[in-house]
Amino acid sequence: MTLRPLFAAFHSPVPGETRRALAAAWARVPVRLRTARQFLGRQYAGCGATIGAMPRCDFACRGCYLGATANRVPAASLDEVKRQLGRIRAWLGEGGNVQLTDGELTLRPEGELIALIRHARALGLVPMLMTHGDSFHRRAGLLERLMVDGGLTEVSLHIDTTQRGRRGYRAARREDELDSLRNEFAQLIRRARRRTGRRLEVATTVTVTRDNLEGVPAIMRWLVANAEVFKMVSFQPVAPVGRTEAGLLGVSVEELWGAIAEGLYGDARAVARLTAHEGWLGHPACSRFVQGLVVRQLDAPPSFHPLLHPDDRRDRAAVGAWLTRFGGLTWRLDTPGVGLARLAGVLTTAPGLLLGQIAPLLLRWPARLDPHHPWRLIARWFRGRARIEYLNIVSHHFMGRTELATAAGRERLALCVFKAPVGDQLVSMCEVNALGLRDRYYDGLREAGRRTHTESSNAVRSLHAGGEVVEPLRSSRSWPVGWRELVQPPQTEHSGNPSSNGRGR
Repeated sequence: MTLRPLFAAFHSPVPGETRRALAAAWARVPVRLRTARQFLGRQYAGCGATIGAMPRCDFACRGCYLGATANRVPAASLDEVKRQLGRIRAWLGEGGNVQLTDGELTLRPEGELIALIRHARALGLVPMLMTHGDSFHRRAGLLERLMVDGGLTEVSLHIDTTQRGRRGYRAARREDELDSLRNEFAQLIRRARRRTGRRLEVATTVTVTRDNLEGVPAIMRWLVANAEVFKMVSFQPVAPVGRTEAGLLGVSVEELWGAIAEGLYGDARAVARLTAHEGWLGHPACSRFVQGLVVRQLDAPPSFHPLLHPDDRRDRAAVGAWLTRFGGLTWRLDTPGVGLARLAGVLTTAPGLLLGQIAPLLLRWPARLDPHHPWRLIARWFRGRARIEYLNIVSHHFMGRTELATAAGRERLALCVFKAPVGDQLVSMCEVNALGLRDRYYDGLREAGRRTHTESSNAVRSLHAGGEVVEPLRSSRSWPVGWRELVQPPQTEHSGNPSSNGRGR
């Protein structure tokens, strides 16, 4: 390693381009939403997502936002997805969050998936792989290879009863019937961390409908009991887009957070106790979150304690001062050496802030976590007899076509933080899903696939006639589904061959 990355991290713990991205995001925030709860433009500039990276999926989920023809759409080429990542990087700056998503990306050849993860990280983005996770069970060691060969550090597993096609759990109708599945994934994650010695941050996404809302408290109880595995949960009330089943109804913000509160505190009426600590990323009707710490001691059940205290004057001042000075700071892409240099830069840049506001903030926390025996908890934690784990509870609320057309919908759209590159523009995911932009993008992929198919067929006929096959056609990554298997040699068991799908959509 050269000294340049070390010096850059020390000299500018938050890169200048990240500060500029935050400033541009903050400029979009209406004055009435510029409160202590707002993190857009203060810590995050938004979140990007790929499109067309692998439209196919081997599940048949009841609340699917993709169109009916997605399984017949060829994946975008590696070069196209890399161009998307470049556009996202220009928007978010260094350390920006990007979701590798579309249909089920683990159906893409393993080498290509590794290449995309590596490319995102090389650009300075933090990629999170969005997946149903079944491929990790079917292809032993896949998760470990993505971590070691690709550098994957973040993954999100979609687990809920709206899914159809998961082997061994197709009859599950209640969320607590999936606890054994969640236990299987917990063991898989622990094993991958242990075998690789690498860091892996794991989230889970849950589609929420009128039918499974009553299962949300059970999910929360399981997550609190397993907070060392899953660090974030994203609840997403279903929206009327894509091939979502007719009559599959979503739930309101208030109903969802009431069910979350019931899982945490045993009473849905305690929702105010929870939402008093909520933060926003953009418009509060789109995205809300409550960050917290889960405390586990041998003589007490695990308990959840919100981190953000926006109504506490001292906390508000300390967090505000930190975000003003170090908003956008992240260590998630750093090597150990660069991470230490960045930490040294923070310590030497603002010692007054750290000693005068941040240290007192941290000293208030033992009493919040255990009001009766605060320092006994800390002593137990040092001795390994207590655990303190981070857990972030998030709700995302997508819009359908009708809601997008309202004044409130347009206001939310103007503040959108979750976008995908479509052509040369970054487009709100609500527009992508609800206004047909995804289908039009897929039309372009199908047309590219048809051209490739025609060119390849002509090459094969030329070969039979004694002509020369144009070799670059064999490396194209926009082949129609099934054509790759006809003209390319069989792939090894670890190559990511998706020919043995489960139940297709």
